[in-house]
Amino acid sequence: MTTPARPTAASAPTPALGLSDLAAVARRVRRHIVEMTYRAGSGHPGGSLSETDILVALYFRVLRHNPHDPKWPDRDRFILSKAHACPGLYAVLAEAGYFALEELQSFRQLNSRLQGHAHIKTPGVEMSGGSLGQGLSFGIGAALAARLDGRSYRTYVLLGDGECDEGQVWEAAMAAAHHKVDNLTAIVDRNRIQNDRFTSEVMELEPLADKWLAYGWHVQEVEGHDLAQVVGALEASQAVRGQPACIIARTVKGKGVSFMENNPDFHGKAPNKEQYQQALRELVD
Repeated sequence: MTTPARPTAASAPTPALGLSDLAAVARRVRRHIVEMTYRAGSGHPGGSLSETDILVALYFRVLRHNPHDPKWPDRDRFILSKAHACPGLYAVLAEAGYFALEELQSFRQLNSRLQGHAHIKTPGVEMSGGSLGQGLSFGIGAALAARLDGRSYRTYVLLGDGECDEGQVWEAAMAAAHHKVDNLTAIVDRNRIQNDRFTSEVMELEPLADKWLAYGWHVQEVEGHDLAQVVGALEASQAVRGQPACIIARTVKGKGVSFMENNPDFHGKAPNKEQYQQALRELVD
């Protein structure tokens, strides 16, 4: 099948930033995550901090999207399968202009558009999440819809590594390879912690890259906090033909905040006032 031509960049006004500017955005996003979870007294800061550089690379360098027209038919689709890590996504969407930064303060409040799991009532969110393991299946559907509609958009799905314990992930991986869904990129946030313990204590995932390869995917492994590597892998995945692409991003849960890094306690625990103040001091420009 001939791949449709991609719409021009003029259709998607979000500028592509250089690496130093991406790093600056990532620092702001991390501050937003800490602020949101502290104010709410709940949330998932650890996995939001680990995914930050991936999301910033996507929204400010790779994705073709339009914050002024969130339903633009030719936009690239991003699916947050680990939907509990929505503070990171909300912060990136606000920084990109989907809604005002001030709205981040309503995180997890009654009647807020920013609930504890990503939901389609939020501008820029493509899938309502909650139960893990479903995002890749949803992403395959979105990618196949592009093929059926003759559109050129690409779909990206971010999964947690603990989420890869779910059988539905591997059913979806088989289906994507079987149908040669080559406008699909899956990214695994490999931070090695799920819920209250390390992934190796729950279910050993390694050799993770070999598993995706065995299912028929094109696989890259990168350091998930090296923006040059992340951008390079995402851009390289766009050139893959005849098979879906997987990027395994080696990350640190709680990245950027010393007492949260590699600490299972902050999977779903908000910082207290003292921790909040310390975290903001560590996340200065």
